[in-house]
Amino acid sequence: MRRALVDLAPLRSSRAFRRLWVGQTLSGFGGQMTVVAVMFQVWQSTHSTTWTGAVALAQAVPLIVLGLFAGAVVDRVDRRMFYVAMTAGQAASSVVLAVQAFVGGVPVVGVVLLVAVQSCFVAGGGPASKTFVPALLPPEQLAAGLALRRISFQGALLAGPALAGLVLGWLGAGACYAIDAVSFAGTLYGACQLPSITVPGAAAARSGLRGVRDGVDFLVRTPLVRGALLTDLATTVLSMPISLFPLINAERFGDDPRTLGLFLSAIAVGGLVASLFSGTFTRLPRPGLVVLGGSATWGLALALFGLAPGRWWGLACLVLAGAADTVSVVSRSTVVQTHTPHELLGRVGAAEQIVGQAGPDLGNLRGGVVADATSGVTALVSGGVLCVVAVVLVGAATPKLWRGTGGAADADASGGTGESGGSDRPDGSAAASLPGGSDGSGAPGGRGAPGGVTAQR
Repeated sequence: MRRALVDLAPLRSSRAFRRLWVGQTLSGFGGQMTVVAVMFQVWQSTHSTTWTGAVALAQAVPLIVLGLFAGAVVDRVDRRMFYVAMTAGQAASSVVLAVQAFVGGVPVVGVVLLVAVQSCFVAGGGPASKTFVPALLPPEQLAAGLALRRISFQGALLAGPALAGLVLGWLGAGACYAIDAVSFAGTLYGACQLPSITVPGAAAARSGLRGVRDGVDFLVRTPLVRGALLTDLATTVLSMPISLFPLINAERFGDDPRTLGLFLSAIAVGGLVASLFSGTFTRLPRPGLVVLGGSATWGLALALFGLAPGRWWGLACLVLAGAADTVSVVSRSTVVQTHTPHELLGRVGAAEQIVGQAGPDLGNLRGGVVADATSGVTALVSGGVLCVVAVVLVGAATPKLWRGTGGAADADASGGTGESGGSDRPDGSAAASLPGGSDGSGAPGGRGAPGGVTAQR
């Protein structure tokens, strides 16, 4: 049973990791409060779903457009200092959001632009944070560190919106933004305690479009990393169910708002349970095979949800889907970060962030279009079946993913990345600069969207 539970070794072995993880966990709750507060403020001002959709667009576009360029910068500079600067920018954006809410009279377009500005800082901070765990934790603790990061995500997703609702009803949107701004203090403190993280040969790494091309070339040439990202992208594009929940609730469960509210909570509960028992899969020797299994289970669970005979069976399927999603995401990140050279982690982390943002957005769009042409149940069940088919096809086309062989070495053997750097640790991974010796650790991950963690994977 002890081995089945989440592995707390990273928290016990490193004060720096522990401080940063606690700070980012608290900040995740503050971020969820801002996500809800922005949607509430925009809706109250406009009563328009077009404007609430514009908020999601303002969050996604900077991540997609700036992500790879920010990743190239991350690979050339001190990653800790860059992350601190990006986090400070997010905190400042939350302060401005709080001021405009308390003062009032700001046009809705101004609120949306503030969200977009904050997302620009997230586009830089996300790739930087993804480099910390593989650089500063021993390889045997990598999966455990990523699972701890997932617990933060699921905990904030489960409890943050409920807390936001209480604060909104009592003190208003400005208080939510202010709490979010204050919550960044823990993240900044933990980040400032990290050692300097500079990749050997970073100054010689190529910048701009050439640096981005080096990262894309690596992704194309590396079967394990490419297969893991393609699996996640295909899964979310084909079967993301969030946009279908209101229609499914109306078609299958009597349009009861209480049932609709339980749908997202059920997914979060499944993810949290899987995170707490992450020792059952983080210790397995072939994480690529776990990615494929988790993704296929996600699709199957959603198809069964569309066919469930009653609401409790449906909620049970969503709990299973949430658990499978967490298994897949943690294992995907383990594959990607284990098989990426340290000098490319910023760019590959940016690609992972883009997949995590664009995939769900496109998937929700696909679901809505198919549902308009057919029905919610048809869109959901067909998406789940297509997801399983896509996972099987990716696995068949990428045998190294489920065999657990290959990776960064394959790319190096095929011509490298066009950059200097390499492995100078005894275990074969690239070394970071760790002044002071043994207590360095990394962030369990950045905040996934402007103002906090969203449904991003």
